[in-house]
Amino acid sequence: MPWDFWLIFLFLAVLLPWRGHSRLKNLLATPHVGIVQRLSLYASTIAFQWFAVAVVGWRAWAHGYSPSELGLATSGRMRIAFVAVLGAAILAAGQWLNLRRMGRFSSPRTAFFRALAQRIFPQSSIEFLPYLALALTAGLCEEFLYRGFAMAVLLRAGLPLWSVVLLSAVLFGLAHLYQRRGGFVSTLVIGTVFGTARIAYDSLIPVMAWHAAVDVVAGIAGPRYLSQAPNPASEREIQPRGH
Repeated sequence: MPWDFWLIFLFLAVLLPWRGHSRLKNLLATPHVGIVQRLSLYASTIAFQWFAVAVVGWRAWAHGYSPSELGLATSGRMRIAFVAVLGAAILAAGQWLNLRRMGRFSSPRTAFFRALAQRIFPQSSIEFLPYLALALTAGLCEEFLYRGFAMAVLLRAGLPLWSVVLLSAVLFGLAHLYQRRGGFVSTLVIGTVFGTARIAYDSLIPVMAWHAAVDVVAGIAGPRYLSQAPNPASEREIQPRGH
């Protein structure tokens, strides 16, 4: 593997997780995050991700990787579009239900996600459009980095398919390690599903749509269910009888 690819994998495995952890630590240390800070967070993340994609795409092109290898060329457009829309709808519904469920609980894990939601999710209509741009950027850029570039390089290196999917999912999980162990595990599972789909459909289009849908719903349902304290009555309803 070329030396610059090793640097990119080092960036994905170490520097990017460190950056996420550092930014989260600063956010959680801030008692109140206002609209200006959230908009600045969205803008800087969008710029950073597109810059990363530009550099990685440039190096992939320099080493002769084709759009097809990177999952950017596709055939069977109607089939791909159908899978993209159907999968996005299913995952969006699942994300909505999961956030609603989390909003009913009071625990250290949900308290962490409530604090995170209050700081990064849009709290007004003015913030939603920039957040939407961020969600779409994450869907496009992160899928290119992990399911496009990383999987293409590992496949060309001759690794078995299962290890290519798993390694790309681990890198994806590490990038979300700032969400703690639960976030890492859930992202690892999602990354495995997305990697399998990228192989099955030979395209990044479905997983880009799925990823963006999950993030868009998080920006809508997150403030609705995680920005408020849980309802004690709802917690009693979900307790097993006899307690």
